[in-house]
Amino acid sequence: MRFLLDPEQRAFADTLDAMLTAADTPAVVRDWSRGEHTSGRALWRRVAEAGVFAPAVPEAYEGMGPLPVELAVAFVELGRHAVPGPLVETVAAAALLAGLDDAGPAERLLPALASGESTATLAVGPYALDADMADVRLVVSAAQGPEEPTRAAGAPGPTEAARATGLRLAPAPGAPHSSLDPARRLFALPPGGELLATGPQVTTATALALTWARLATAAQALGVGLALLDRTVAYVKQRTQFGVPTGSFQAVKHRLADAKIALEFARPLLLGAALTMTGRDVAAAKVTACEAAYTTARTALQLHGAIGYTAEYDLSLWLTKARALRTAWGSPDECRAAVLSGDRRR
Repeated sequence: MRFLLDPEQRAFADTLDAMLTAADTPAVVRDWSRGEHTSGRALWRRVAEAGVFAPAVPEAYEGMGPLPVELAVAFVELGRHAVPGPLVETVAAAALLAGLDDAGPAERLLPALASGESTATLAVGPYALDADMADVRLVVSAAQGPEEPTRAAGAPGPTEAARATGLRLAPAPGAPHSSLDPARRLFALPPGGELLATGPQVTTATALALTWARLATAAQALGVGLALLDRTVAYVKQRTQFGVPTGSFQAVKHRLADAKIALEFARPLLLGAALTMTGRDVAAAKVTACEAAYTTARTALQLHGAIGYTAEYDLSLWLTKARALRTAWGSPDECRAAVLSGDRRR
């Protein structure tokens, strides 16, 4: 089976690519890493106006969704250009609010998320991403259970989703915690805040949010991997050893070919998962795309040599993101467990 985008979807991707190419996103990412959000918010509004978040918001709340394929197309481009911010978390928050039985919170919050007037973050684990700049800070509380290993921000496991019992709006956070990716700023949200929903509806909606978050993360990771591959191919064509480009060496060609195959194998899994939106298919797409991006990042680092380690070199912006996305919204082991469980819920 072949998964091909239609002309409108390709035009959507091309429009985003052109807009983000002109936006100098590396400079925006570096500002964001320092906690300076002015340029990032301006880019966020442009991205939202282009229709990036509307596919995750139902038409009843001034969105265009649910359109998971269009969302995946958009997030591939966001990853390709390393756009910072709680992008996946805004999508997850939109899916969670839309999945509640009580329409009140959705009517109140979703139109602004779809238009880009407000941003959202969602904490289902210990930390929330970019909670210092998010206008809507959602926290899913869970019933008390046995202690589990601490996960990365925005990386709830199946057990946590199953124990979800309440949804609240959290107050502003304190200082950020350290993060592998400086552009992914982690915050512990304080207790208190307005209670939006309780009961089984929160459990169901959280599971739906997890599926959408994993789809968006998979697409973002695929875009990150494609960017790393393109930059590395360009670099080995220019770097020379023994008087010839390093890209002419057979070992280099093999490493790049392996990365290319891994990324291209992930693409149809991503689009197929966007069509079915089952937990199993999305988990498979997530683990495949994130592992492909991580493999490509390792190849890119090796072939760039020492310059690849430097924070001043733009490659590092994609390297750290590939590593962080690998465990965001479910580690490889958790996603593989979801695939093996045969979860076909939408």
